[in-house]
Parts: sequence; C-alpha cells; structure tokens
Amino acid sequence: MKALALTLQSTTNRLHQYFQLTKPRVNSLIVFCAVIGMFLATPAMVPWRILLFATLGIALVAGAAAAMNCLIEQKIDAVMARTRGRPLPLGQVNATETLALSVLIGGLGLWLLNVFVNPYTMWLTLATFVGYAIIYTVFLKPNTSQNIVIGGASGAMPPVLGWAAVTGTTPGEAWMLFLIIFVWTPPHFWSLALYRTQEYAAAGIPMLPVTHGAEYTRRHVFLYTVGLSLVTLVPFVIGMAGWFYLVSVVILDAVFLAYAWMVWRQYSDEVAKKSFRWSIMYLALLFAALLIDHYIPV
Repeated sequence: MKALALTLQSTTNRLHQYFQLTKPRVNSLIVFCAVIGMFLATPAMVPWRILLFATLGIALVAGAAAAMNCLIEQKIDAVMARTRGRPLPLGQVNATETLALSVLIGGLGLWLLNVFVNPYTMWLTLATFVGYAIIYTVFLKPNTSQNIVIGGASGAMPPVLGWAAVTGTTPGEAWMLFLIIFVWTPPHFWSLALYRTQEYAAAGIPMLPVTHGAEYTRRHVFLYTVGLSLVTLVPFVIGMAGWFYLVSVVILDAVFLAYAWMVWRQYSDEVAKKSFRWSIMYLALLFAALLIDHYIPV
C-alpha cells in the first residue's frame, strides 16, 4: 500500500512538472483572449463543439510552444532568478522529455483543430507556434532589442485564432483585437525588463533597457501606453463595441497611463512591478469588457 502511494505521488509530481513546462499562468491569459475572440465572432452563442475543441486545441498548442521555449532557453532560464525554478533548470525533467511533451501535445492540439474546428484555424495556430517557439525564441530574442515588438505578433494572435475557429475567416474586427494586444505587449514586457535588467544582461539577452538604457526604455513604456490608449478607442469608433466598453476602457487606460507616467518620471523597481502586474489585469479586464458589451442589448 505504501509503495502504491509513493508511486502515485511520484507520478503526480512528474505530471505537475510537465504541466509547469506549459507555462500555465501565461497560457491562461492566451486561452482567455482566444475564447473572447470566439464569442465576439458571433452574435449568438458559440457552438459548444467549437468552443470545446477550439479552446482545447489552442491551449495544447500554446502549451507546446511554451515547452519548446523552455527547452531552447534552458541555459538562459538557469541564469535568471525569475526562471531558474522551472523544471528544466532544476533538472526535474530532461530535454528529451520536454521535446516529446511539446511534440505530443502540440500534435494533438493541431489534430483537434483540423478535425473538429477547421483547417484554417489549424494552420493559423501552427504559424503562431512557429512564430513564438522558433522565430521569436531562436532568432529575435537573442539578437535584437526589438524582440518584444516584432515577436509580439505571435502573442497577439489568440483572439484571431478564436475568431477563425467560429467563422473560418479573419475579418478586420479580429485584427483589431490583434492590434490591441500587439501594442500592449511592449509596455507590458519592458516594465518587467526594467527591474530585471541585470538578469537579462547576465543572460546575454539584448532587451531594450540593456541595449538602450533605462531612461530610453521608461520613455518608450509611456509612449507605447499612450498609443495603446488610442488604439483601444477604435472598437467604439468603428461600431465594434458600445458605451459600456468605452467607459470601461477609458478607466482602464487612465490607470495604465498613470502607471506608465510613474515608470517614466517617478521610477522605482516597485513602480515597474506594479505596472507589470496591472498590465496583465488590464488586458484581462479589457477583453472581459468587450465580451460583456457584446451581449448588452442595443
């Protein structure tokens, strides 16, 4: 009995380590934005089969991309305090297991999307996987300070994937959601990079504060946040969203701008941490506001 309990505990621990390779906290926001994209794509309820299999397929491929990122960056992760507790740097799993996990869940996710959703969504999701796991991780992140700006394209794809899952198309409204996340990404990640500058420098990653200095980065956090505030008004202007969204996004933008101003003019690591944490909540609340507004009777 004791041996069985130990075996179950060992299996549970191993599964937990595999689960951590998929970066569940990051991917929860990715899947959330994809699901919102599904609901915004239709005036009615999303068909349950599409909702189920598209959510599961996108989540699995996102997890596969995260695991591949962990595999490629395991030496970098071992240097940085933020990531040295991941399973690979700790030696809890090995490279072969990580690669196998990525191939297995990624392949399963793509199969589900192709068979139960539509091939267009599958191909878009595969392109997103390549964009993050290969183009961003291998080529952009270690070689250019604009890694987050360019690589942000793959991170902005979830609502487009969700929209494609429901309609088989990606109209301008879907790409409007893409644009919001794309412009949100630099101030989100640069806030983190500002208080992790020494770690990125030690790891040899040319993040903007490493290559251009803190003052330049702080200014660009504010400028991008101003741009984000303007972009987030567009859904109301083009009739994609109504007054509930407008009021909500004005409040959300005001808070984000206040944090970005303090990052620029009253900087401290604590302010940057608060700005980073708010940016995550900001995106979740913005997409929630879009969803609520979508179902408010006109």
